[in-house]
Amino acid sequence: METQWRLWNKDWVSFIRPWIPIFLGLHLRFSQASHCPEECRCDRTFIYCNERSLTSVPLGIGEGFKTLYLHNNQINNAGFPLELHHVASVETVYLYGNQLDEFPINLPKNVRVLHLQENNIQTISRAALAQVHWLEELHLDDNSISTVGVEEGAFREAVSLKMLFLTKNHLSSVPIGLPDDLRELRLDENRIAVIAEEAFRNVTRLERILLDGNLLTDEGIAPKTFQDLVTLKELSLARNSLTYPPPFLPGEVLVKLNFQENQINQIPVRALAGLHKLQRLDISNNQLQSLTQGVFDGLINLRQLTVRNNLWLCDCSIKWVVSWLKSLPASLNVRGFMCHKPEKFRGMVIRELSAELIQCPQITETREVLRVTFAILNDSDIHVTWAAVFPVTAYKVTWARMSPSLTGDTVRERIVGGDHRGIRLTNLEPKSTYRICVIPLDAFNNYWPKDDTVCTEAVTTPALFNPDKNKRPSGPEQTTQQEPSSPFLLAGLIGGAVIVVLVVLLSMFCWHVHKKSHSNFTTKWKYNRDRRKDDYCEAGTKKDNSILEMTEMSFQIVSLNNAQLLKGDFCIQPIYTCNGGVGFRDCPLGNNNDIFSITMLD
Repeated sequence: METQWRLWNKDWVSFIRPWIPIFLGLHLRFSQASHCPEECRCDRTFIYCNERSLTSVPLGIGEGFKTLYLHNNQINNAGFPLELHHVASVETVYLYGNQLDEFPINLPKNVRVLHLQENNIQTISRAALAQVHWLEELHLDDNSISTVGVEEGAFREAVSLKMLFLTKNHLSSVPIGLPDDLRELRLDENRIAVIAEEAFRNVTRLERILLDGNLLTDEGIAPKTFQDLVTLKELSLARNSLTYPPPFLPGEVLVKLNFQENQINQIPVRALAGLHKLQRLDISNNQLQSLTQGVFDGLINLRQLTVRNNLWLCDCSIKWVVSWLKSLPASLNVRGFMCHKPEKFRGMVIRELSAELIQCPQITETREVLRVTFAILNDSDIHVTWAAVFPVTAYKVTWARMSPSLTGDTVRERIVGGDHRGIRLTNLEPKSTYRICVIPLDAFNNYWPKDDTVCTEAVTTPALFNPDKNKRPSGPEQTTQQEPSSPFLLAGLIGGAVIVVLVVLLSMFCWHVHKKSHSNFTTKWKYNRDRRKDDYCEAGTKKDNSILEMTEMSFQIVSLNNAQLLKGDFCIQPIYTCNGGVGFRDCPLGNNNDIFSITMLD
């Protein structure tokens, strides 16, 4: 009997086993359907509650769903019920495009990916992030987060966070207290002007940092900011205000480095040393004119170099770049090496320049006792340097412009001390040939031109705009030759300045006298509109029946009774009022110091 029961039980189990997965699937479907909020639509492991004008998260979200879509609604911070926090199955939540102004609380406790872009989040608290222990990816782009709005150490509460996106916010510095396990950090399009040295001190596992479009300068980045990031593979500092690359870049695994759209005008020869794993370097849209030879020597794994839209100067300093470009392996792609100046080379590809086109300093030697080198600086300046193998008390440098008939122009000269090793000749004629001689002198300023004099010829470039042309040389080895007419020019300048000063002083004196006289007149002889007719100052003579009418700014003699005035000359002379008086009525009638004296001259 027992044997039969066992056989029957075995057959029943064999019969029912294939139906078990079907029953479980139906149970799960019915269970999920029964826990899908009526405002939403549910499909397998997804809940679609997006774009439904919701002001809060719907109630009744059951277990079994992994992804919750709540984007493009009107949900605010008060719209997160406590029961949502206890839903254990939800791992991804989309909440972008809502009306949040703080980091929300009561999120599903096991959420791993959270999208909060395009809200108005301004503050982030430690308590809110402490509820999401398993959060690995956080999107906070396009919010209003500022540095003061982030509670110190808030992000460190998200102990599992590996990817943090803070693009397009209002941050002025890198938040302090990032999670230790962070791998990717995006801070582009903020207002970051300062990166403290301790900003990345504890996040040594970072692999990617984007700081594009900020306000960073050379002084704003602490010297050892990136030094400890030994796992960093990509660093982007595009669209800032750097003038040279930051020092102490991590070279262990760095693969991609971006410096485009800065103000970089130099790259120190050791700035990129040690970046042996670097494959992509972008220094386009900067202010570079030349590069120091050997600056790329340490980049043994470089695969792409972009240098377009710089101010490349195709003179002798670019000659090594031409040779370097022609020797590159096919695996290295270089883009953008194109001449910007001088004008005759503008637009030419640097790789295609020949040695004949590039003008370099020329060296002339005489029996190895005196070596002279000159460099054409621009269309009017030549820099002459020399080196002697014997002690020299002084040097005499002469130069003269050669005419087409091979005759020399007026010879100009300059004597410099024996400790000098060069001189800059300025105010030269463009596109002209100059014969330059360097002559060693003894203690008595004697020399022997046939023995130790070294002469050479140099041709200045055509007249072009040159920003360095107006710069004056400095230092003991760079002197300028004065023109013969400079004393007359100086005297003329001094004389003109003296005349200008005298004219200004005379103008000030006249203005002062005019102002004082006008002030005295208007103060002592003021006439107001509200005075009566009999307040006029009157004066007359026995031979004259006219009246002297005084106003504030003028006076006139008006004839009375149309009487015929006697012929003759009249002299009108003011007599000042008595002490303390300001008008005619302030003085006794017997005092004739209060009227105008009118004298008729026959």
